[in-house]
Order: sequence, then structure tokens, then C-alpha cells
Amino acid sequence: MQKPSIPKGTRDFSPEEMAKRNYIFDTIKEVYRLYGFRQIETPAMENLSTLMGKYGEEGDKLLFKILNSGDVLSHFSEEELTEKNSLKFAGKACEKGLRYDLTVPFARYVVMHRNEITFPFKRFQIQPVWRADRPQKGRYREFFQCDADIVGSDSLINEVELIQIIDEVFCRFGIRVCVKLNNRKILSGIAEVIGQPDKITDITVAIDKLDKIGLEKVNEELASKGIDQQAISQLQPIILLQGTNGEKLQTLKTVLEKSETGIKGVEEIEFILNKLELSSLDNELELDLTLARGLSYYTGAIIEVKALDVQIGSITGGGRYDNLTGIFGLPDVSGVGISFGADRIFDVLNQLDLYPKDSIKGTQVLFVNFGETEEVYILPIIAKMRKAGICTEIYPEAAKMKKQMSYADVNKIPYVAIVGENEMKEGKLMLKNMDSGEQKLVSVDECINVLLG
Repeated sequence: MQKPSIPKGTRDFSPEEMAKRNYIFDTIKEVYRLYGFRQIETPAMENLSTLMGKYGEEGDKLLFKILNSGDVLSHFSEEELTEKNSLKFAGKACEKGLRYDLTVPFARYVVMHRNEITFPFKRFQIQPVWRADRPQKGRYREFFQCDADIVGSDSLINEVELIQIIDEVFCRFGIRVCVKLNNRKILSGIAEVIGQPDKITDITVAIDKLDKIGLEKVNEELASKGIDQQAISQLQPIILLQGTNGEKLQTLKTVLEKSETGIKGVEEIEFILNKLELSSLDNELELDLTLARGLSYYTGAIIEVKALDVQIGSITGGGRYDNLTGIFGLPDVSGVGISFGADRIFDVLNQLDLYPKDSIKGTQVLFVNFGETEEVYILPIIAKMRKAGICTEIYPEAAKMKKQMSYADVNKIPYVAIVGENEMKEGKLMLKNMDSGEQKLVSVDECINVLLG
């Protein structure tokens, strides 16, 4: 008989792992709510007409398509079947697909419900997404996204609050991070000023390698991308941009003075930094011109978060985008959003062993079962303990004491309650601390106090 298995790129999560994951999701949810975001959910599957063409050609290939129900083949002619054109076949045989991210379904949601929504609309969404990607370390075919977006408002106060949310979440996790900030308009301004408006990506990719390969090699790479010497010399103050965020902005104001777009970007960053100074952040915030994620859709601020004590990619990202809902016929709705990388945060918390003990606790006390008489005495006590908020179990049958104790051990249950003839006579129970091995005869109320303490 074949052993059961799960699809490549997917995972099972044990009770211990789920406790940790729930700690992550609950912390993020709590902070989102603190800032006035409200939760929505959308279906796991969307119409392919909603998803196709929104993620570029590569993205379209990574969509999981769902075969229509019923006799699919009856809709195909012999000729179509012998053609063996899989793209054409999927186009006709599949009307639905699994969602690839939470952003496009959110855009669809906003357009469909625009008459019930009050703008600005602040939503958060924590759900799985699916990508038919080649599975590799840290890349899965099914994974969770934790998104928050504000749509229908151009105000930069939104960016300020999203950075505060990031800061608060990582403070609660105890993870030290650096929040990196850039602006698409600054990048456009740089490319414009040096007369290479179509070379934004090449420029940022090269600058990003400064630490690794040094200035000379960066300049060589820029030249190899077809950027002329004059443009490269104009880029030097930007490549070598150092100092505090304020000093970097002063340099940019000089370099970008002839670019209206660039100066607008500098002003936007300045606004965000000034407002954030009014409430001190616990984590580092750094203006980083090499940050160029999502250049195809971000139009203003770009945000990325790096963990400082662990070697891992970005663990949160986001930015400002315009016209999210335009793809569904509702133009001019600007938005800004962030997404926490729950799977990477899970890895970081594991590596740094930062889970609070009570976040992953399970059953607090196990009642040993000696038989029916004892069950009659124990069950009302268990009900009282659960009412007091104590996670309590009774071993389901009168098995050997050793077996019941070993069950408590394996499941890391810290206390075992033993009730035999003597305890019942006295109206008490024997409470055993599984860590120290210490036993104590206590009343039910004393037991509750110990477990709540």
C-alpha cells in the first residue's frame, strides 16, 4: 500500500507549530486593530478573469487553475483534443483559480462593494495564497500573507502609521529590525537628472552592490549597462550617500533640484520622517536608495524590513500604489499597504528562541483516571477549573499509572492531579509538579490559584 503524502511545496503543522503560528497571527491582528484596521476574508478561489493578466506573464504561469466540474471534455471538439495545446485547454476547461496574493482579490472586493464601503477603507487580511512555483528552501506553494491596506486616501499620515505598526509588531515579538524607506519618485528623479529615465532598475541594482564589490566595480557595472560617463559621475554623490537620514535628504535636494518628480519624493520622505519623530520608534529607520522592490507598481513610498540578528531576506514589505482598482474599472483609488512575511517571522522567532512561554502553552493539568467512582468525583472539579480558564484534561480511561504519567510527559503538561480514595474522603486532590516532582495535597480552590498563578 502506498504511503500517504502531501503535495510538494505544502506543509503540515503540528500542535506546537500551530501554537507558535497563532501567536504570530494574533500579535499582528491585535496591532492592526489598534490602528483601526478591520478584517475581511475573500474566497480561496477567484474567477480566472479576475486573476489573469494582473501579475505579468510570469505570474500568469504560476496560477493554480481549477478544472471545471462536470464532464469537461464534452465541451471540446475532437480537433481541439488532438491539438494537445495545454494553454488553450486550460482556457476553456478552467474558469476558476486559487488566489495568487491578497492584493488583487482586495481590489476586486473594493470594486464589488464600493457602495457599502466608506473611504478611506482600512482593511487587513490574513489568509493563505497559492503559487505554482518550483518549491525550494523558504519558498512554498502554499503560504500565508498578513496584509493591511488603506485605500481611498492620498495622505502620507497613512505611511507614518504603517511604519508605526511595523515598529510595534516587531517590538512585541522582540525582534530587532531595520525599517528601510525609499520613494519611487526619488528613483525616477535620479534617472531623469542623469538623462537615463529608462535605467532605474539597472542603477538601483548596481548601487545595491556597493558594500559587496566597491565603488570602482559599481561604476564598471553601470558603464556595462550603457550608462555614459557623464551620467556616472553625476551619480557619484548618490552612490556614496552617507550620514543621517537628514543629511541624505540635504544631498538629494541638491542633486535633484532640477527634477520636479525627484524633489516631490524628497518632500514626501521628509514629511514621513518628521511625523515619525513626534512619537519615537524603537527600531532603526533608514533612508535607503537601493531599495527598489515592486518598481512596476509602487508609485511613492517603498518600505522593507530586515531582521538585524538573523541572516534572512526581507520579513515585511510594502509601499504606495496608485490606481489599484483601475484594473476593474474604478479609476483613481490610491492605496498604501504592508505585508508581514509570517513564514519568515516564524523562522526568525525560532532561531532566536523568542516565543513567550505562555504563547505556546497547552494543557495545564491532567487528571489521572482510576475508574468510574473517581470520574464521578473529578468531572465537576474539571468543569470548575475550565470555567476559571484553566486548560484541563482527564485521561479518558483507567489505564496504568505509568502510561498516564508518560502521556503528561510527552505532551509537556506541567501538572498532574491525582484523586484516589483518601483524597476523595478529604475533599481534596494531590497536585504533582511534573518539573520538580513535588506533590502537595490541596483543595480545589488552592489548586486553581496555583495554576492561575
